[in-house]
Amino acid sequence: MITTTISQIGAYVGQEVELKGWAYNFRSSGKIFFLQLRDGTGRVQTVYSKAELPEDQWAVLDTVRIESSVIVRGTVKAEARSASGFELTGVSFAAIQIPTEDFPIGKKEHGPDFLLDQRSLWLRSESQWAIQRVRNTIINATFAYFNENGYVKFDTPILTPTACEGTTELFSIEYFDMGNAYLSQSGQLYLEAGIMSLGRAFDFGPVFRAEKSKTRRHLTEFWMMDAEAAFVDHEGNLAVQEGLVCRIVKDVLEKNRAELAILERDVAALEKVQAPFVRMTHAEAVAKLRELGSDIGDMDDLGGDDETVLTKLYDRPIFVEKYPAVVKAFYMKRDPMDPTRVLNADMLAPEGYGEIIGGSQREDDYEQLLQRMKDHNVPTEPYQWYLDLRRFGSVPHSGFGYGLERIVAWVCGLQHIRETIPFPRLINRITP
Repeated sequence: MITTTISQIGAYVGQEVELKGWAYNFRSSGKIFFLQLRDGTGRVQTVYSKAELPEDQWAVLDTVRIESSVIVRGTVKAEARSASGFELTGVSFAAIQIPTEDFPIGKKEHGPDFLLDQRSLWLRSESQWAIQRVRNTIINATFAYFNENGYVKFDTPILTPTACEGTTELFSIEYFDMGNAYLSQSGQLYLEAGIMSLGRAFDFGPVFRAEKSKTRRHLTEFWMMDAEAAFVDHEGNLAVQEGLVCRIVKDVLEKNRAELAILERDVAALEKVQAPFVRMTHAEAVAKLRELGSDIGDMDDLGGDDETVLTKLYDRPIFVEKYPAVVKAFYMKRDPMDPTRVLNADMLAPEGYGEIIGGSQREDDYEQLLQRMKDHNVPTEPYQWYLDLRRFGSVPHSGFGYGLERIVAWVCGLQHIRETIPFPRLINRITP
């Protein structure tokens, strides 16, 4: 007997195979039973005839409920009307476990709170299955891109003694008898130490933000990728980001067409994501926003609404660069052409999705960095190790970070970030 998966049955047309999975739907005429099976790799229908199935097996089949775990055997045949392109003519059936009550998530519309309360079961739905598979492709594309471009995976700490950007919006915990420690909001500063050894490095892991935001773009726990590279300037940094996003979109389009169809994603919009991306300075963005009715100030950071307006104007991502220094972090290098601004850029995703990447050239001069820390009221003692990077063999270097869930939301065409992560953590939710 050939035991395989639904994604592989195309190799066994005309042969009998065994599949193990879950019944996500079924219907019966009394003599013919149509069992819809999923196994994590795909979905397929198995058709049973009462006349051809052993009586005891038919009796068990007739008790199946939604989400019963089962083992089916059948002959594979091509079926153009099937989403998978195949169908099984059933010859054997066995149940692993049949629930004693109805599955709580039905075909009717459910509110988001109900679905989030049932998140452990909601993940089984076709749309949620598709989202997690696209997420997986994005992660794999990221690793592949960096591996192919000379970056080394470098693991930065989750527990830190200080804030990355001096913010107080951190989750703190008691750390033995050493006072408070904090859950990391970015591995960037530690990654800068890594590149002085490795040249190019990236990290990928969970980070935490304690800001009390309820927008569709915010989570309190999410996954972040940070990348840093020695001897790379601002322009080179943008080129790396552009290449990464193009690679991510390319891989999703190649590997997840079926998932994008399930999500009813407009793939034509993704196909337009080609280099070069749109570029504008912060000053140019402000001017354009004012033309469109915004009251944004010359030195204001872009808000979520501003990003939404801008990204609906273009069919490709936008780099907004050279923000005012007063609204950006202490470690960003000043623009030599205008010291009131920094050599940074935010990448905004099209279709109204807004910021997905933030990055900059880092300040590599010891005295300048020390002064910036004082200007931003950042205590120097906890960051002495970071200052040491500029005291011993400092070099020009740049980096950036992306929020995985924001990229997943954009690529999948989702309206809320809570669906992009298996178990979302929001300011009003920490269960299940």
